[in-house]
Amino acid sequence: MIFISSFLMEDSNLPTLVRLSIGGKKFCTTIDTLTRREPDSMLAAVFSSRHTVYQDSEKGYVFVDRDGKHFRHILNWLRDGVVPTLTDSEYSELIREAEYYQLLGLIEGVSSVLNKRKEDEKSPAELTRTDIIKCIQSERVKFRGDLSLVDFSFACLKNVFFSRANLQCAKFRDVDAVGSNFHNATLRECEFTGANLRGALLAGANLQSANLQDASLIDCSFCVADLRSAHLQSADLTDANLEGANLEGANLKGAKLSNANLKGANLQRAYLRHVNLRDTHLEGAKLDGANLLGAIR
Repeated sequence: MIFISSFLMEDSNLPTLVRLSIGGKKFCTTIDTLTRREPDSMLAAVFSSRHTVYQDSEKGYVFVDRDGKHFRHILNWLRDGVVPTLTDSEYSELIREAEYYQLLGLIEGVSSVLNKRKEDEKSPAELTRTDIIKCIQSERVKFRGDLSLVDFSFACLKNVFFSRANLQCAKFRDVDAVGSNFHNATLRECEFTGANLRGALLAGANLQSANLQDASLIDCSFCVADLRSAHLQSADLTDANLEGANLEGANLKGAKLSNANLKGANLQRAYLRHVNLRDTHLEGAKLDGANLLGAIR
């Protein structure tokens, strides 16, 4: 049930930003997000001109009496139309919330993912981790398909071609991937801790929230790559090319950036505290809100 109290917002004065308290968890979004993708949903009905909306006059939050655990997934669906990667039990919980909010598109998306999982489970010929790595190590093989969630940790992946492959949530911990090609690959939330990626091509790759701590990224190309909220603590980015890359909110604590090219890069809200930037090329880089306390420039 949506709890509405004391303050009436006339339809003509609806604000751009909406503050929601879902079972006590706080969220901030826009009316456009809540109404555009699923115009027939309960959320769209509540936050459009079809209904009068009230909010807490003191705190400014509209309270919804539901568990807020999965509401971030609901907002991400409304923003991007992307179904999150969850366990079957979590999908059941998400469907229950989607049914409450009458998000038919999300319900169909989750159902499609679950049906695909059931079909995959029935497949009699699944490749093992060893089979996949042996195939990848062949010089004649190029992977552009779905390799999400595969654990490549400690494998030798030198000069492997992963261009445009879906590797979301895959693990590359301590791999030797010198000279590998990840051009335009999906690497969201991947684990690269301690990996050797020297000279690898990662231009245009999606590395949102990827963990690259302690990785050797010397002479790598990250041109226009998406590294938002990436973990780059103590990573060696010497001579790396990050021109035009999006590093908004990235953590670069202890990273080596000698002769790194960050021209035109987005470093807004990035953590650069005590990082040596003296030999780093930062022409045209966006540094608004970046933590530069003690940085050497």
